[in-house]
Amino acid sequence: MLSKEHKAIISATVPILEQGGEALTRHFYQTMFRDYPQVQPLFNQSNQLEGKQQRALANAVLMYAKNIERLEALGPLVSTIINKHVSLQILPEHYPIVGASLLKAIREVLGAEVATDDVLAAWGAAYGQLADILIGAEEQIYQQNAAAEGGWRGARSFKVAQKTVESEEITSFVLVPADGGKVVRHLAGQYIGIEVEVAGSPLRRQYSLSAEANGIDYRISVKREAGGAVSNYLHDQLDVGGSLQVFPPAGDFVLTDSDKPLVLISGGVGITPTLAMLTTALRTKRPVHFIHAARHAGVHAFRQQVDALAAQHPQLQRFYCYETADTSEDAHATGYLTAQQLAAWLPATRDVDAYFLGPKPFMKAIRQQLAELGVPEAQARYEFFGPAEALA
Repeated sequence: MLSKEHKAIISATVPILEQGGEALTRHFYQTMFRDYPQVQPLFNQSNQLEGKQQRALANAVLMYAKNIERLEALGPLVSTIINKHVSLQILPEHYPIVGASLLKAIREVLGAEVATDDVLAAWGAAYGQLADILIGAEEQIYQQNAAAEGGWRGARSFKVAQKTVESEEITSFVLVPADGGKVVRHLAGQYIGIEVEVAGSPLRRQYSLSAEANGIDYRISVKREAGGAVSNYLHDQLDVGGSLQVFPPAGDFVLTDSDKPLVLISGGVGITPTLAMLTTALRTKRPVHFIHAARHAGVHAFRQQVDALAAQHPQLQRFYCYETADTSEDAHATGYLTAQQLAAWLPATRDVDAYFLGPKPFMKAIRQQLAELGVPEAQARYEFFGPAEALA
């Protein structure tokens, strides 16, 4: 149980985490992968090399320490972690591995004089409390997915029914259950977890669902990443008829019902969940402003589909911004998406529901621009790409 003394010790470690949290989490991952190699397939090793997972975990641990007296303030972060865990099928037996590795890393990085037995006891109790919260919430989602129509628990075999090149970098895969059954109807904006075997090793990844739910199949649209083991395998080796394991849909970055004008802003492969949101929203009469930024026309996926939807639905306005363009007709604007350009493309009212997704620098810029333009923070929803399996 987490006592007042434990909480006081955790709070006292905040300055240490602010200065050296990333070094601590880097050592944590090295320790865990060395001592427990069986968990390595759950983690994206490209993100490990780039330091993304270390930074994500360091931030999560710091936020947990800062809010140890009011865990309700962690709501959005905890919800994101829970959903990422569900999509990767993180299970209760994984948590003791993480806990043991985390305490070992704290002792080895900080040293016995700083990481005393009392400090380790406090962090052990704190981690145990958080693990119990996550395990309980994840179990509820596992049960809901299993009980839903077309639902299942754990891995389920799927086959590739269609494979379509969408741009120079993005290819779509339509996946159908090998057993011929139905699938859980996902919410627009959600993703699935998949497992494939690459060079003899099982690897798990998450991909957004780029088509609205139909209860029959799922579509993922995958960007080829330089050095990406799974994305390159999918592009080069997984063809129609090929098999992979799929985990049920998860994610809390979802389109919610509203009568406000809808603004969807995406950068690069961030278009995959916003496309599902777009097709779902067009079944209503709410105005939709669809804004997409890409490096150039060659990497812009789904342009023809969005153009066709705009021709069919007068409530849809779409705008494209390319970093570079061969001709002035290629895009509605060139260069980076600016606040001035965004203001021209937004509805006259700022009482909107805005969803935006893309690479991290893009996301930071859009978040700031929407705030400057008067879009209420509570009505601007986003989810960063990258690792969110921060605590397991």
